[in-house]
Amino acid sequence: MTETDFRFLRACRSQPVDCTPVWFMRQAGRYMPEYRKLREKYSLLDLCKRPELSTEVTLQPLQLGIDAAILFADILLPLEPMGAPFEFAKGEGPVIHSPIASRAQIDALRIVDPHEGLGYIMESIKSIQRALCGKVPLIGFAGAPFTLASYLVEGGKSAHFVKTKKLMYGDPESWHLLMKKLSETVRLYLRAQIEAGADVVQLFDSWIGQLSGEDYAEYVQPHVSYILQDIMTMGKPVIHFGTGTQALLRQQRAAGGTVLGIDWRTPLAEGWERVGHDRAVQGNLDPTVLFAPWPVVEKHVLSVLEAAANRPGHIFNLGHGILPETPVDTVKRVVDLVHERSARA
Repeated sequence: MTETDFRFLRACRSQPVDCTPVWFMRQAGRYMPEYRKLREKYSLLDLCKRPELSTEVTLQPLQLGIDAAILFADILLPLEPMGAPFEFAKGEGPVIHSPIASRAQIDALRIVDPHEGLGYIMESIKSIQRALCGKVPLIGFAGAPFTLASYLVEGGKSAHFVKTKKLMYGDPESWHLLMKKLSETVRLYLRAQIEAGADVVQLFDSWIGQLSGEDYAEYVQPHVSYILQDIMTMGKPVIHFGTGTQALLRQQRAAGGTVLGIDWRTPLAEGWERVGHDRAVQGNLDPTVLFAPWPVVEKHVLSVLEAAANRPGHIFNLGHGILPETPVDTVKRVVDLVHERSARA
């Protein structure tokens, strides 16, 4: 198939499609028995760093009829070659070995040549594309600088981001230096993914909803714009995603992206109005809805489709990632329902 034949890529460019394309963040992961079986033998970092395993996991959810594959990796992978090693602690998630607590630590961080420090990711992309044989497009991705910075400073997940904001407000010079190093690493990383064969890339700003519009404009937007405006010159669609972004959508649009993600806390029609109908949008089912009885799931899915109104440029997705223990059969039924109910001549 050519690029113009893929409904997912057409929707990214706000072009007409035969039906609404579907993919899910974290679509390859803990809710799938095939994935859990692999995790019995391999660590999460093994799955990310070994191209043959990353390829296997990336392909697993395609049996559900999904319209795009997404590279199996983790947003924190660039931190290790930058000089900030981490691990995934059982029950805790990612843990940074030496959280950023001084200017000297920021000065010591390296800007990464992705072909040296992250070459296994480019090998995975090439391997996945060979295995896909043109069946669906492949999405590459990276974490956005604020989200990466918050992990670096907090040492892991956080509820209130106190340490992050303390650095941001208390030492803006050091904050911007940290963001510049992260932004340049991410920019080079996304460029390398596209050069390796990614058809689309997504910038994940998972925790950006912790900021006000004023703080976003001062401390984050210039760095995100630096990444996105450059990546958009490569001619591939770019998805700009965040959670809790109801108050930030117009600023995210200004920062860049071919497609803007809208999470479930913002009604899709309202979010699209803020983004502007000349941009595509992605979303926005609440991931927890997938645990509900089917009539409830169906109601919520159809509500999203109704809000999109078959307008060109809608990609059906969740407002964040699929949660562990999500019923696989429900995911499959949602894919089929979206395709069936959104079909147009």
